[in-house]
Amino acid sequence: MPILLALALQLGPAISDDFQARVSQAKLAEGAGSGPAYQKELWDRIGNPTTDAYKSCLASNTPADKTPFTLVANVMSDGKLARIQVQPTTEVAKCMAGQFSSWTLPVPPSSPVPYPIEIDFSIKK
Repeated sequence: MPILLALALQLGPAISDDFQARVSQAKLAEGAGSGPAYQKELWDRIGNPTTDAYKSCLASNTPADKTPFTLVANVMSDGKLARIQVQPTTEVAKCMAGQFSSWTLPVPPSSPVPYPIEIDFSIKK
């Protein structure tokens, strides 16, 4: 039994650190009980600032790589963001990660902790 526990502990962080697993966890949280209400509150607060930041990141990285990307992050109980990651890691994506690092989001639902979010960025023509 201790060997299985040790193996599980060794595998645990690798699984939770996987970008796609984090995206999946965020999508599950979005659809869970309080997820839709939190999404509305979140976008009411950051909708315009996100658009402005994205435009700024595109303008400051001329010629901008307009490749779609995904941002994932953990929202802590005080609304601060931790473990912000983007894929693919273009200059524009890294710029957006930097923008989000200074923001405070609405206090997330009490579960899961930390609360995962994911945002897909793309330019529609």
